[in-house]
Amino acid sequence: MTTKTSQALGFQHVGSFLRPNELKQARQNFEEGKITQEELEGVENVIITHLVNQQVDAGIKVVTDGEFRRSYWHLDNFWGFNGVERINYGEGYLFAHEETRDDSARLNGKLSFDANVHPFIQHFKFVKALADEAGVEAKITIPAPAQFYAELVRGTNADVVSNFYDSNEELFTDVKRVYREEILALYEAGARTVQLDDCTWGMLVDPDFWEKMAGAGFDIQSLKDLYLDLNNGAIDDLPEDLTINTHICRGNYHSDWAAAGGYDAVADELFGKENVSSYFLEYDSERAGGFEPLSKVSGDKKVVLGLITSKTGELENKEDIIKRIHEAEKYLPLDRLWLSTQCGFASTEEGNILTEEQQWAKLALVKEILDEVWG
Repeated sequence: MTTKTSQALGFQHVGSFLRPNELKQARQNFEEGKITQEELEGVENVIITHLVNQQVDAGIKVVTDGEFRRSYWHLDNFWGFNGVERINYGEGYLFAHEETRDDSARLNGKLSFDANVHPFIQHFKFVKALADEAGVEAKITIPAPAQFYAELVRGTNADVVSNFYDSNEELFTDVKRVYREEILALYEAGARTVQLDDCTWGMLVDPDFWEKMAGAGFDIQSLKDLYLDLNNGAIDDLPEDLTINTHICRGNYHSDWAAAGGYDAVADELFGKENVSSYFLEYDSERAGGFEPLSKVSGDKKVVLGLITSKTGELENKEDIIKRIHEAEKYLPLDRLWLSTQCGFASTEEGNILTEEQQWAKLALVKEILDEVWG
């Protein structure tokens, strides 16, 4: 592993922000053929520029484009690879109380990556230029390689894999390769922090979820080993000044959740063996379990405690959050802990059920606590 693990994280948000109504309307107008792609990009550019300015004004040191050019936190990245088609699956992802739209990603050829084709490279260049001008860093969030594989073999998507790959191992190799090529292309575009967003571990902690997804009798250890191999294989031997973080989630759609369970079931592999610098962890509800698994975090890797929820607008009590930080300190020293919201505010363009004003109040609380606890 060559990623750095000792640098200061800086005040940063997990990733996504609520889409302003103007952006939602522009995207709808584009889908209906009322405006061109160029006109949509013009609207996006203006709104993303405003968002970066808002982040800088809020004191955020590592900014994102809010995922404003995406419909989903994950699928848009998958659709950018050659050999992948966008489909309507016929059923959305099933959350505790809602079902999402039914978009998915399915193989239609061998996987490959082309920096001139994948839209995320140009997307990052735009926000990077804004960040440079403001004197802050830009990071990009992309779904983890394990998440990509999970989508390619989701239900009936798996039926076409053998049309293009003679073995699972051949597919694993290509998943790792295209991700590595994407990350290196982002590095060439100026990215020095890449965050792998990953629901696979967050779902794996919930046996009920996986019995619905994979059927009774699935081998949980094999899945853990596979996810670890895919993620580590993609980020092996990267430039030393490139930081790879990961965000682990149990589902974040329209303020709903998909899975429940503590990190205990995956701590040995995820915390002990995944070669990332920091873990952004969901800790905003009892569904996340206790802090004990943090004792498995290896080396000098850091943990960002997602104690502030992005799912509701109600503001947490500052002293309660500080108390929980010190509870976590029993298992990991304070200089390896940090704070954020538990997830983004809009993992899909629908967004969570809170206002933009409440969104920024949440981030102001995060900063206030960071300043008080860590100085």
